[in-house]
Amino acid sequence: MTTEINTNRNIPRMRTVHEAAEEMKRLDANTAVTEYHIRRLVLDGVLPKIKAGKKYLINLDSLLDYLSGREG
Repeated sequence: MTTEINTNRNIPRMRTVHEAAEEMKRLDANTAVTEYHIRRLVLDGVLPKIKAGKKYLINLDSLLDYLSGREG
């Protein structure tokens, strides 16, 4: 049995809050966006999240869109 995966879909880049903060530092070493700030955005309902065990997963692109003013 062969399963085909639709590669036309964009796979969301899901990250934990910690991983998202690390990615921000990788993209901009001088970023002022902290892990705490990202966590507050998640807990305040500003960013959509998925609960995975004890951690929250967020879409990295949604975070970047929010920070650049392109939230939708």
